[in-house]
Amino acid sequence: MAQRRKSLIKPRSIAFSRQSGHCLYCGQPMWTSSVEEFAAKHKITSAQAKLLQCTGEHLKAHHEGGKADQSNIVAACLYCNQGRHKRKDPPEPEQYKRLVYQRLSKGGWHQLRIN
Repeated sequence: MAQRRKSLIKPRSIAFSRQSGHCLYCGQPMWTSSVEEFAAKHKITSAQAKLLQCTGEHLKAHHEGGKADQSNIVAACLYCNQGRHKRKDPPEPEQYKRLVYQRLSKGGWHQLRIN
């Protein structure tokens, strides 16, 4: 029988607070409760704001034995989290962070600059 995965809600919330509400990879602010409020506050569309929804990101993948606890979970926006895991061979978190910052410095990535 397959073991149930532990919920990421609490470790994600802790990571969100620890990171002052910013994505580990792109550094942009994220939201956890209301996409409409976040969009209005930052004068962006709801569609743009959805990219910045806070997700729980495993530093070490669950399928590789990574636990769902605060030592292995960080907060990442939906765009960055999905982008890392869409890759055939996802890079290590620090390597991915450098890639994101390189793309941001050239005006790429998700093109949202809220900070």
